[in-house]
Amino acid sequence: MLKKEALLLIPNVLKVFLENGQIKSFTFDGRTTVKDVMVTLQDRLSLRHIEHFALVLEYSSPEQSHRFLLLQDKQPLAHVVQRTHYHGMRCLFRVSFFPKDPVDLLRQDPAAFEYLYIQVG
Repeated sequence: MLKKEALLLIPNVLKVFLENGQIKSFTFDGRTTVKDVMVTLQDRLSLRHIEHFALVLEYSSPEQSHRFLLLQDKQPLAHVVQRTHYHGMRCLFRVSFFPKDPVDLLRQDPAAFEYLYIQVG
Protein backbone atom coordinates (compact mmCIF):
# COMPACT_ATOMS: atom_id res chain seq x y z
CA MET A 1 0.00 0.00 0.00
CA LEU A 2 1.32 3.46 -0.92
CA LYS A 3 1.64 6.12 1.71
CA LYS A 4 -0.49 9.19 1.18
CA GLU A 5 2.65 11.37 0.86
CA ALA A 6 4.03 9.17 -1.93
CA LEU A 7 1.16 10.20 -4.19
CA LEU A 8 2.35 13.80 -4.01
CA LEU A 9 5.87 13.03 -5.23
CA ILE A 10 5.34 12.48 -8.94
CA PRO A 11 8.57 12.70 -10.95
CA ASN A 12 8.77 15.32 -13.71
CA VAL A 13 5.54 17.06 -12.71
CA LEU A 14 5.21 20.67 -11.60
CA LYS A 15 2.08 21.75 -9.78
CA VAL A 16 1.05 25.35 -10.37
CA PHE A 17 -1.40 26.83 -7.88
CA LEU A 18 -3.95 29.26 -9.31
CA GLU A 19 -5.69 32.07 -7.45
CA ASN A 20 -9.11 30.46 -7.90
CA GLY A 21 -8.01 27.43 -5.87
CA GLN A 22 -7.31 25.16 -8.83
CA ILE A 23 -4.05 23.33 -9.33
CA LYS A 24 -2.67 22.70 -12.80
CA SER A 25 -0.05 19.99 -13.26
CA PHE A 26 2.59 20.05 -15.97
CA THR A 27 4.83 17.21 -17.07
CA PHE A 28 8.24 18.28 -18.26
CA ASP A 29 11.60 17.10 -19.51
CA GLY A 30 15.06 18.66 -19.49
CA ARG A 31 14.19 21.10 -22.29
CA THR A 32 10.91 22.45 -20.84
CA THR A 33 11.08 26.08 -19.71
CA VAL A 34 8.95 28.40 -17.60
CA LYS A 35 7.78 30.05 -20.85
CA ASP A 36 6.40 26.68 -22.03
CA VAL A 37 4.25 26.47 -18.91
CA MET A 38 3.12 30.08 -19.32
CA VAL A 39 1.99 29.41 -22.91
CA THR A 40 0.09 26.30 -21.79
CA LEU A 41 -1.55 28.22 -18.93
CA GLN A 42 -2.53 30.94 -21.36
CA ASP A 43 -4.33 28.34 -23.44
CA ARG A 44 -5.92 26.47 -20.51
CA LEU A 45 -7.20 29.66 -18.89
CA SER A 46 -8.30 31.21 -22.21
CA LEU A 47 -6.12 34.27 -21.71
CA ARG A 48 -5.08 36.40 -24.67
CA HIS A 49 -2.65 38.67 -22.80
CA ILE A 50 -0.30 37.12 -20.25
CA GLU A 51 2.33 39.85 -20.19
CA HIS A 52 1.05 40.99 -16.77
CA PHE A 53 1.45 37.51 -15.26
CA ALA A 54 4.34 35.28 -14.27
CA LEU A 55 5.16 32.09 -12.45
CA VAL A 56 6.50 32.78 -8.98
CA LEU A 57 7.82 30.63 -6.17
CA GLU A 58 6.23 31.31 -2.80
CA TYR A 59 7.97 30.41 0.40
CA SER A 60 7.85 31.28 4.07
CA SER A 61 10.80 32.05 6.26
CA PRO A 62 10.90 32.25 10.06
CA GLU A 63 11.83 35.97 9.89
CA GLN A 64 9.21 36.98 7.31
CA SER A 65 5.75 35.70 6.51
CA HIS A 66 5.75 35.13 2.72
CA ARG A 67 8.30 35.83 0.03
CA PHE A 68 7.94 35.55 -3.72
CA LEU A 69 10.60 34.78 -6.28
CA LEU A 70 9.78 35.70 -9.88
CA LEU A 71 10.76 33.01 -12.39
CA GLN A 72 12.37 33.96 -15.69
CA ASP A 73 10.89 32.72 -18.98
CA LYS A 74 14.03 30.89 -20.09
CA GLN A 75 14.55 29.12 -16.77
CA PRO A 76 14.47 25.30 -17.10
CA LEU A 77 11.54 23.74 -15.28
CA ALA A 78 13.74 20.97 -13.86
CA HIS A 79 15.63 23.63 -11.90
CA VAL A 80 12.38 25.13 -10.58
CA VAL A 81 11.04 21.76 -9.43
CA GLN A 82 14.26 20.97 -7.56
CA ARG A 83 13.94 24.23 -5.65
CA THR A 84 10.26 23.72 -4.82
CA HIS A 85 10.77 20.15 -3.62
CA TYR A 86 13.80 20.78 -1.41
CA HIS A 87 12.82 24.10 0.10
CA GLY A 88 9.10 23.70 0.69
CA MET A 89 8.21 26.24 -1.97
CA ARG A 90 5.17 26.19 -4.18
CA CYS A 91 4.71 27.57 -7.67
CA LEU A 92 1.96 30.16 -8.30
CA PHE A 93 0.59 31.88 -11.39
CA ARG A 94 0.38 35.53 -10.30
CA VAL A 95 0.27 39.11 -11.47
CA SER A 96 3.85 40.28 -12.00
CA PHE A 97 2.95 43.90 -12.70
CA PHE A 98 -0.26 45.86 -12.69
CA PRO A 99 -1.48 47.18 -16.05
CA LYS A 100 -1.36 50.95 -16.62
CA ASP A 101 -5.02 50.92 -17.59
CA PRO A 102 -7.00 48.01 -16.09
CA VAL A 103 -10.09 49.07 -18.07
CA ASP A 104 -8.10 48.59 -21.28
CA LEU A 105 -7.19 45.07 -20.12
CA LEU A 106 -10.88 44.42 -19.40
CA ARG A 107 -11.78 45.41 -22.96
CA GLN A 108 -8.97 43.42 -24.57
CA ASP A 109 -9.02 40.31 -22.40
CA PRO A 110 -11.88 39.88 -19.89
CA ALA A 111 -10.47 36.54 -18.66
CA ALA A 112 -7.08 38.11 -17.82
CA PHE A 113 -8.84 41.01 -16.10
CA GLU A 114 -10.89 38.58 -14.00
CA TYR A 115 -7.78 36.65 -12.97
CA LEU A 116 -6.09 39.94 -12.02
CA TYR A 117 -9.19 41.03 -10.09
CA ILE A 118 -9.21 37.79 -8.04
CA GLN A 119 -5.68 38.57 -6.84
CA VAL A 120 -6.19 42.20 -5.89
CA GLY A 121 -9.79 41.98 -4.69
